[in-house]
Amino acid sequence: MPQHVQGVIAPGRNEPVRVETIVIPDPGPGEAVVKIQACGVCHTDLHYKQGGINDEFPFLLGHEAAGTVESVGEGVTDVAPGDFVILNWRAVCGTCRACLRGRPWYCFDTHNAKQRMTLLDGTELSPALGIGAFAEKTLVASGQCTKVDPAVAPEVAGLLGCGVMAGIGAAINTGNVGRGDTVAVIGCGGVGDAAVVGSRLAGAAKIIAVDIDDRKLETARAMGATHTVNSRSTDPVEAIRELTGGFGADVVIEAVGRPETYQQAFYARDLAGTVVLVGVPTPEMKLELPLLDVFGRGGALKSSWYGDCLPSRDFPMLVDLHQQGRIDLAAFVTETIGLGEVEKAFARMHEGDVLRSVVVL
Repeated sequence: MPQHVQGVIAPGRNEPVRVETIVIPDPGPGEAVVKIQACGVCHTDLHYKQGGINDEFPFLLGHEAAGTVESVGEGVTDVAPGDFVILNWRAVCGTCRACLRGRPWYCFDTHNAKQRMTLLDGTELSPALGIGAFAEKTLVASGQCTKVDPAVAPEVAGLLGCGVMAGIGAAINTGNVGRGDTVAVIGCGGVGDAAVVGSRLAGAAKIIAVDIDDRKLETARAMGATHTVNSRSTDPVEAIRELTGGFGADVVIEAVGRPETYQQAFYARDLAGTVVLVGVPTPEMKLELPLLDVFGRGGALKSSWYGDCLPSRDFPMLVDLHQQGRIDLAAFVTETIGLGEVEKAFARMHEGDVLRSVVVL
């Protein structure tokens, strides 16, 4: 029978979030109920609260999560009750044209649970990125559950569900950073720092971190950046060129999602270099570039959705690398908080005081 749990909702545009009682239905065919153990406070949740994604309020926030499968619906064979899982927001279908061509990370028919979670009065909730994990339990499609080693700490594992995977994947999967490459990362929040980690893991020889906040640049250096540039006081394009023999970086990862920083990334890359946009723009933003420059510089301009990851492949691999001490995912966790502290966590995020706040249940 349906369960009542506590969860964090965004009731309306820019209204403070609040903890409410959420009704979780029994899982239907292809669905699973997951008991949440930890969920990171991601900038995308703030976008939902601000109405920057869509206006389908109220939202059940939270998506960067890990927990234990409690129950599954008819036909579910890939996970079972008791499995420790990271939730992913791109459950691949396996049958669309991208999947059939061997490119499931581009799946054009990703899916979520068909049933809706509600408030006590029956108001249907829109779960953030089809997950809604700022809650004691949530309902998802079983394909959104990726099994990993249960020995990893939930507050660490959950970060792979969005920001850390997006950044590492932007470097490794989308940018194809290789041994000896020069890489510049513009924007050193959680995603940008993860791109630094991914670039280091891939064997980049030089990793240049760019931000307007010296505190963030210090963190990026601790994550593996070899050079830092404060773009508030220094032209980042000129600085990146100077650090790369006048040529520009082989790969520039834009982790802000603004036209100004994208233009910086475009002109800071080497001829035939690659620009990767992983920062999420808002709907009204426009980009203007001379088409002759796009043609004349060659190379590749790419967007990175979720780090072009395949959760079944990438999540277990990154957990293993963390457990081997080859990457330090725990370094992304600034603080752990309770459900009632999400609104304060948004404020700390806005001030740049945290890399990641993580709700622990």
